[in-house]
Amino acid sequence: MSSVLIVADEEPVLDSYEFMLKSAAGFVLAGKARSGYEALRMIHETEPDLVFLDINIPGLDGLAVIADVHKKFPGMVFVLSTAYERFDLAKRAIPLGVFAYLVKPVSKKTFFSTLDDAREALAKRPVAEGEGREDPGHFFFKKIIWQEMSGETWEEWRERLDLPSDRGIVFLLELEENTEQWCGKIAEQISWKYHCRFDVILNRGLFLVSGNINRETLEARLNAILKRSFPAGLACFCGVGELCRGPELHRSCNEALRKLEEERQGTDTRQWERLRIIQLRRKIGAAPPPEEVKKLFTVFWQELFRTCGFALAKAKMIPVFMFLMDDCTGCYLDNAEALPLFAAAEEIMAIPDMPAWENWAGQAFEKILLQAALRRSNTFPVPLAKAIEYIHAHYAEGIQLGAAADAAQVSPAYLSRLFSEHCKTSFIDYVTELRIENAEKLLRESKMNIKEVAFASGYQDPNYFSKIFRKFTGLSPMAYAGEAKRGKGDL
Repeated sequence: MSSVLIVADEEPVLDSYEFMLKSAAGFVLAGKARSGYEALRMIHETEPDLVFLDINIPGLDGLAVIADVHKKFPGMVFVLSTAYERFDLAKRAIPLGVFAYLVKPVSKKTFFSTLDDAREALAKRPVAEGEGREDPGHFFFKKIIWQEMSGETWEEWRERLDLPSDRGIVFLLELEENTEQWCGKIAEQISWKYHCRFDVILNRGLFLVSGNINRETLEARLNAILKRSFPAGLACFCGVGELCRGPELHRSCNEALRKLEEERQGTDTRQWERLRIIQLRRKIGAAPPPEEVKKLFTVFWQELFRTCGFALAKAKMIPVFMFLMDDCTGCYLDNAEALPLFAAAEEIMAIPDMPAWENWAGQAFEKILLQAALRRSNTFPVPLAKAIEYIHAHYAEGIQLGAAADAAQVSPAYLSRLFSEHCKTSFIDYVTELRIENAEKLLRESKMNIKEVAFASGYQDPNYFSKIFRKFTGLSPMAYAGEAKRGKGDL
């Protein structure tokens, strides 16, 4: 399995290459970089086998990146791309040993043809001095285990790695952070019962459990270890391959990779649904223009029905309407006097088709918006309304409770109590949610980088901004932006 790094400053190019790469046998994505300096960092971190590199990228251009690393990584294969055929660029590329030079737009046929040529070149590449000798385990997990082996090759590696059995199972772990640390702990606990070897390849833990093992038993033990070992909120994806003989361990690797990708895709979908519901609840509470909230609601249910099918999507919309009704009436709180605006489950499950759903959903959502507006007008005291108006106008600045209290002509202590009583939140949390909502919009709709988004949302420290953003959304700013650009609509 050869790893590929894609470097370009255009998201459509990154997404297109990534999409095509997923269907190319023998290759796996090492990462994506959007500037020359980011490419340098990722090349040193991931040591990819193949790099697709646009020449015109911010910071160092593509040729400068290759000039910086080609001596340190002589076996790395570089494919350059640019929008124009230019002799001067090709002339600079020749002494750097560039493998191919592509003129954009790159067709699917050209991309796969270049991959085929690169595959042959990588297969013929001489093993670097000491590779497979100084650290045989790392070389085995990075290269050998992904390929079909002859019986002789397998026996040689089995002896070098001191593997007790001719059979084994591969499993992969992808973690949000501290990959090597956590993988070491997992391997230690797996080794209490099984013989286990592991390495970290492309920021994923790759484990080989040697023995004639029942896969279901191993999966159950692994799930129990993951459940008790990882702190709440740490994202972890896992894929367990099939039991294979040593020469065919590549089948177990590919099966584990496929299952890991399926689990991550399913989690991405659930995360997307969660984020959209949170946004709807925030929007209704913050009183934005009605058309803006209606659009958010419509895009949400349209995507849900497109991906889930009619029956399942209807079932998923039941708790959504119950959440929204509770937010604007408090009907599901203890000792609540208000009743639900309508019987969501009974009415939704009786809807026979899409036209009927669209008509019902529009009317039901109008009722919720009207009730939310009535509740705000009846319950917000004038000082609180003035403070909220001030906050919405100045949240991108370093506003404090005292400044909002001055705008509302009340004391800070009294304004703090108003937020607690009427908004069911604190002043700080209200401002933070408003800032994070603005950051989400900028990440979806603008071309700002993370630092610029942080400043525009009222945060002078991008690291602190990233920490707060993750706390409120469950994703890092970079991951959130990636989800939006991969086509999950107006996340």
